[in-house]
Amino acid sequence: MTFQRNIKKVVLCATVLILTTPILFTNAVKAEEEHGDEHAENLVRMTAADRERQGVETIKLVRKELFESLSAPGEVGLNLYQTSEVTPRIPAQVLIRHVRLGDPVKVGDKLVTLSSVQMAEAQGNLIVTAREWKRVENLGRKVVSDRRFVEAQVAAQQARAKVRAFGMSASATSKLVASGDASKAIGAFALYAKQDGTIMRDNFVAGEFVEPGRVLFEISDETSVWVDARLSAGQSTRIQPGTPARIQTSDGSEYPAIVLQLRHQVDEATRTLSARVSVENINDSLHAGQFVTAIIQTGKTQPLLAIPQNAVTLMDGSSQVFLLKDDELTPVPVLLGTTYGEWIEIKSGLKAGDEIAISQVFFLKSMILKSSIGDEH
Repeated sequence: MTFQRNIKKVVLCATVLILTTPILFTNAVKAEEEHGDEHAENLVRMTAADRERQGVETIKLVRKELFESLSAPGEVGLNLYQTSEVTPRIPAQVLIRHVRLGDPVKVGDKLVTLSSVQMAEAQGNLIVTAREWKRVENLGRKVVSDRRFVEAQVAAQQARAKVRAFGMSASATSKLVASGDASKAIGAFALYAKQDGTIMRDNFVAGEFVEPGRVLFEISDETSVWVDARLSAGQSTRIQPGTPARIQTSDGSEYPAIVLQLRHQVDEATRTLSARVSVENINDSLHAGQFVTAIIQTGKTQPLLAIPQNAVTLMDGSSQVFLLKDDELTPVPVLLGTTYGEWIEIKSGLKAGDEIAISQVFFLKSMILKSSIGDEH
């Protein structure tokens, strides 16, 4: 009897276990699914303090007017309004070079010392006429005739003007006259910088004989440079002097600029018209001969919803932005429209008043991807 009762208990327990196992299994699956959903959240929780600490900036979206523009290839050149050439006015020989290519110079800096036979003759005549004028002046008009007085004065002035025209500086001329020493009339003289800037060209050697007009130095102030932007005939009709522009280099850097002039003659080789664009050369980053892209403003759009381009990232095969709500940054897909400089139109996915992240977007994306990889493992 006892044995039969034990058998019944075992059968009963087994039956209960079999009947309850599906329920237990279902509950376990549910718990695991809920637990998995919790870890697979497609968002990043960050308080305002956390966002500030991580450098995550946000903006609220508003409709705004954006600038329409055109792009044109361009080449950087010197600002010719801030460039000068240093040339001798008489045949001369190069004695000493005082500066070299790439050197910065200031107004009045000595550039080169030359020697000339014509200058030596002019210097000798200056000393003679200056002495004569000093003697006549000391005698006065009561002793010498009026004609003789004026002739001596004019001769001294002309001799001084001649050495100055030949290239001798005012201070060196006055010093020579004051010395009255004929042995110093050897024809040596120096050329000086007439502007602040950088030596851009110095194609000569010491000892070389140079003719008048030969360019010894080219000096340019590179704080501002010009860009020659090549435009089609259709593009040129859409801009005018004073139009704002931007200059973009191959590494993506941009510099504010303005259209200075428009040429009205088609280039024979390229069959294009050119616009001269003036740009501030920040940190001496632009150099003559460098190829760039000129982005020139042509008009304004109607107010539209747009976001900075750096707010967009590619996730799950679509363009997405991080929408902020209640300290939660959630990636949402957006349909993009036309790009206007650094801004891009939003066709759908966001509305005015939404707040989105505009910096550290890659960091936010990496946090979500890291969380996803962790859940898979």
